[in-house]
Amino acid sequence: MKKEIVGIVVGGGPAPGINSVISAATIEAINEGKQVVGIVGGFNCLFDGKENSIIPLTIDDVSRVHLRGGSILGTSRGTPGNAKQKFKVLMSMLKQARVKYLISIGGEGSLFVAHWIEKEARGSVSVVHVPKTIDNDVPMPGGLATFGYQTARHIGVQIVENLMEDARTMRRWYFVTTMGRNAGHLALGMGVASGATVTLIPEEFEEKVTLAKVADALAGSIIKRLAMGRDHGVAILAEGIADKLDPEDLASEQVEKDSMGRVRLSDIPLGRLLRGLVRKTLEKLGINAIIVDKNIGYEMRAADPIPYDVEYTRNLGYGAVRFLLRGGTGSMIVVYEGNIKPIPFVEMLEFSDGSIKVRKVDLNSEAYEVARKYMIRLERTDFQAPQLDQVAGVTNLKPEEFRKRFGYLVDRATVSYPLPF
Repeated sequence: MKKEIVGIVVGGGPAPGINSVISAATIEAINEGKQVVGIVGGFNCLFDGKENSIIPLTIDDVSRVHLRGGSILGTSRGTPGNAKQKFKVLMSMLKQARVKYLISIGGEGSLFVAHWIEKEARGSVSVVHVPKTIDNDVPMPGGLATFGYQTARHIGVQIVENLMEDARTMRRWYFVTTMGRNAGHLALGMGVASGATVTLIPEEFEEKVTLAKVADALAGSIIKRLAMGRDHGVAILAEGIADKLDPEDLASEQVEKDSMGRVRLSDIPLGRLLRGLVRKTLEKLGINAIIVDKNIGYEMRAADPIPYDVEYTRNLGYGAVRFLLRGGTGSMIVVYEGNIKPIPFVEMLEFSDGSIKVRKVDLNSEAYEVARKYMIRLERTDFQAPQLDQVAGVTNLKPEEFRKRFGYLVDRATVSYPLPF
């Protein structure tokens, strides 16, 4: 009698811990008498009908890969433009490979495809999804992090700490842009843990914001630091801010679109654009500041996982197999309060359009309040005496002129403490 087959596929960008999920799932499935295959190159290879992309996995193949970053099966982002027409090819590929159980590893895009497969399979394939993204924007119970986030933040904090020391030594500022298209969790987490001077995230801005407003927020931080006697700092920017910029601010930039038809945010030089505008603003105020822009992100997402993510993902890989072999399907696996639990796909969907829910930073949470309290940014109190005299004093503006120039940043407060945007 032929053994039932468990298939494993990875989608989206890399995240530390992918190999640990693959390893744990493979070992557990084989120990339970199943055969395991890996789909090399992600969902797109299934859509394209690449039969040589499905390979057998053994315990020897995966027994030590849990400590490595990247993905031994590779991955692919998004879905082809004619995905609906090619979906029959994907299902045919799974059928030919005799895949009875499918483990999907990925973010919201991969979760959507996994849900699609499970719905169309009508019982012929049982599907479970393992959530991963360094952006940490997949809704998880109790504020639980998606796997890969903790390692990415850890690596990011180390980089920012080095830049903070360089900034102090060289008396300069760094504008550091990091990943986070839909949410600012990674940028904020890095900022809080490293003690960066200021962090800006997309949730703080309205749907369309001008580059000038973002630049003024940064200029305000630099001015306030100068008023405190410090001529250096590090500002962290979530790349998702670029997605909210007025299109006119980006008219001169040549940007490509990714496989999902979205503007490739990594092509938008957010830090460079802000650096130029902030320098011009400061020069008009009589301030000369050295500003260096830097992008970090790719350095973090394929890093070797820290022990937290290794342990976390081993639980997820084991839990995914256990769920499937107990007859489960159509759910995402999480580890919550020490237990492995499934969350049905339907609970992850927006009721209005069927898209996958996105977890954003809650600006009304106490966690965000704490993050804000340790940033250096213009607050409402800075536009009142005696603080107003101090901040205006490092510029060529009189106090009332300074209030008129920058006061609009704090005109609206959405929470109990000052919120500039």
